[in-house]
Amino acid sequence: MAGKKPFTRHDVLFSSGDSSCAAWLYLPAGVTSPPVVVLGHGLGATREMRLDAFAERFAKAGIAALAFTYRHFGDSGGQPRQLLSIKKQLADWDAAIAWVKARPGLDGTRIAVWGSSFGGGHAITVAAHHPELRAAVSQCPFTDGLASALALGPAASLKVMPVIARDLAARARRAAPAMIPLAGAPGSLALMNAPDALPGYQAIVPPDTTFRNEVAARVVPSLITYRPGRAVRKIQTPILFCVSNTDTVTPPAQTLRYARTAPRGEIKTYDAGHFDFYLGEPFEELVRDQIEFLTRHLTPAPAPATPGRIAPPRR
Repeated sequence: MAGKKPFTRHDVLFSSGDSSCAAWLYLPAGVTSPPVVVLGHGLGATREMRLDAFAERFAKAGIAALAFTYRHFGDSGGQPRQLLSIKKQLADWDAAIAWVKARPGLDGTRIAVWGSSFGGGHAITVAAHHPELRAAVSQCPFTDGLASALALGPAASLKVMPVIARDLAARARRAAPAMIPLAGAPGSLALMNAPDALPGYQAIVPPDTTFRNEVAARVVPSLITYRPGRAVRKIQTPILFCVSNTDTVTPPAQTLRYARTAPRGEIKTYDAGHFDFYLGEPFEELVRDQIEFLTRHLTPAPAPATPGRIAPPRR
């Protein structure tokens, strides 16, 4: 006879701004009022792209998990589609945390955030603005838009300018956005065109996914000026940085410089590429380290005070 499943997964929606985010809520079996980790993905990605793998492992370890897709992407709401707004995505994180706090059956006093790639940068920003969080995980994080743009190279940056102009004109006319690929072959017009970018994305996109390899080009200027790493020194919450030594998208040297300024930071480095973190042995190593970190900071729950009880006098 098969044993009881270690967790259940529920399709949920939570309101954010003028629309809603679609999410999966993983509840560990046999755990009353579990702690919760909120998971958000990277640049243009949706929760189907291996967030479920991490969430399942956390749930098996007794930690509930909420894996969500940002507005304007996947099966979440929001128009126009494929619009990446940093301000809106950060509001989605705030809405997810508020939803968890209000959800019956979860311990809203024991919440962590987990972000990967661009979401890893958001996890830094969110942790800096939510001191009540018990922990944060920032995986292969986007910490400095200028450093990432320099890694892409000036020639590639110049290629982007005409499509940005077309998209800004489209926005002014309230027309459909002009798109730019998220990932492309080396030398092609894309936000990421390192040799491992396109195959890396393709490796984590399941069949029949809602993912589209494009985004409205108007986001590019805000990507360059977004530098979440600068907020690291303000984070009072324990935060784990999982950094790729060979990262082609989020340069590790700059990430490590920021990570070392975290008052309660922990750093783990891995000899695996930016897109290798989601599969195989790199995934297994990462998720083991993350479970250890999250378990340490989310469990056990603080012992409740017993009202009216007076300690006996010392003799």
